[in-house]
Amino acid sequence: MSDTGDWCLIESDPGVFTELIRKFNVEGIQVEEVWSLDEQTLEDLKPVYGLIFLFKWQGGNDSSQHHPDADLNINEQVYFAKQVAIEFILSTLIDRYLIENNSAEDLDAFREFTKEFDPYNKGLTITNSEIIRSVHNSFARSDPFVSDSKVAATEKDDLFHFISYVPINGALFELDGLSAGPVNLGPCTENDWLDKVRPVIQERMARYTSAEIRFNLMALIKNREVVYRERISVLDERIRETTGNNNEQDIIEKELLLQKIDLEKEKFRRYEVRKFKHQLQIVMINHT
Repeated sequence: MSDTGDWCLIESDPGVFTELIRKFNVEGIQVEEVWSLDEQTLEDLKPVYGLIFLFKWQGGNDSSQHHPDADLNINEQVYFAKQVAIEFILSTLIDRYLIENNSAEDLDAFREFTKEFDPYNKGLTITNSEIIRSVHNSFARSDPFVSDSKVAATEKDDLFHFISYVPINGALFELDGLSAGPVNLGPCTENDWLDKVRPVIQERMARYTSAEIRFNLMALIKNREVVYRERISVLDERIRETTGNNNEQDIIEKELLLQKIDLEKEKFRRYEVRKFKHQLQIVMINHT
């Protein structure tokens, strides 16, 4: 892996990544861990902007660095950056979310500035961006046994590599920052791309399980509270238009959605508490 420079290690945690995205002023999106690839689990997560496969990086032994189908001439269609630092999430955000939403002016400007660059220079630009690096490093994990509160990545660390899967313009792409370019995995639609990516990820999981490599899978999805409230609005409209027992199922579904909203709020409160404890730990270390 290329030199990590002044980039610090961060926890590979959905809560951390969700807060990181918010610091880029991207609203209405969150990261969730995917515990199963079964159809119902993925259906419950929709809309899904992209999937990110995370695994322990083992240097030159990983075959993804030399994928024969990497496309070097697709610069206009897919935003692809050569991975020279741990900033995997940008490509997925730029390729999917920023195209569909008018938010995150800094990232949108960054995309416009770098869209004509080749993958290597896109990666270098990400690495050299003070804004991106400072946001990333604000989530650096702390170590109470060293004087510096933020731990820089070193060759001795267990470094984790990220590969994202996104549907773009009717095709499913694998974005591996260590590969020469994006890999077109074939045609897909918004409705079937999760079905098509499932066997690809399952094959990777099988490969790394046999090698005893740690991995997990995360999804970039629409904010759950927003999704639930949109559904509640539809139910409220139906409830107003019907009477009696005809709307009993809608009322039950609404109550379940309100419970899910409460669970989401509690989850984000836990994220805030954990972030506060992390920041407090850094302050205490800096004053010892």
